[in-house]
Amino acid sequence: MAATKSEIKKYKAKGAAAVDEGLPGWFATFADMMTLLLAFFVLLAAISTIDPVKLQEMADSMGKKVGKKTKKGKAMNLADVKGAVNKMIKENKDLQKDVEISTSPKGVTIGISSDISFKSGSAELKPGIIRVLKKILPTINEPKNKFRIAIEGHTDSDQLPEKFQEKYPSNWELSAARAAGVVRELIDLGVDPTRLEAVGLAEFLPRERPTDRVLTRGMIPRYNRDEISKAKNRRVEITFKAK
Repeated sequence: MAATKSEIKKYKAKGAAAVDEGLPGWFATFADMMTLLLAFFVLLAAISTIDPVKLQEMADSMGKKVGKKTKKGKAMNLADVKGAVNKMIKENKDLQKDVEISTSPKGVTIGISSDISFKSGSAELKPGIIRVLKKILPTINEPKNKFRIAIEGHTDSDQLPEKFQEKYPSNWELSAARAAGVVRELIDLGVDPTRLEAVGLAEFLPRERPTDRVLTRGMIPRYNRDEISKAKNRRVEITFKAK
């Protein structure tokens, strides 16, 4: 026997009452879990390329806000090194033009202009760079400072004049000799040689190189296009290494 219209209406009303509107209750928990997982993987990606110095500065700042006490005898971190070098530069205003400090995933870097460091085509140190080395020596030899230190020599892209090529056939040899010269001076000043390394990079790591793509040889002329950019590239960098 077929159902009447009133019975059909009754069944529809009963079925509608038995069905919950919207998504099932478990879906909200599932969505929250997916959001947390996404945030977790984004955090992992960020930490893999984060500047360790800025991370430490952030941690120190948060520690001060919550009243965290500094433990005596604790080894220096990269933020401490940066603070000490910054203080030295501020106290010696005549160095601010030729000395700069920067941070990156590899550590804390002190850049010293070649103009106060070496004569053209020479690896013999000028008095200017020796003065800078003596100023940062207390930070390097601080007993709590356990970081390895890399000294990098950099040049512009100009070919060396023929009168220098017998001793330095290319910018590779010149930049390496300059880095080694700084290492020797630091050793003479009392720095432990087991903490030091000398690296010559010639013109192949410009000061204002791109950070969003791989540097290629064909890009080098772009970063040596005028005397201002070339002057920036002629430098010595002293890096307190993160690893």
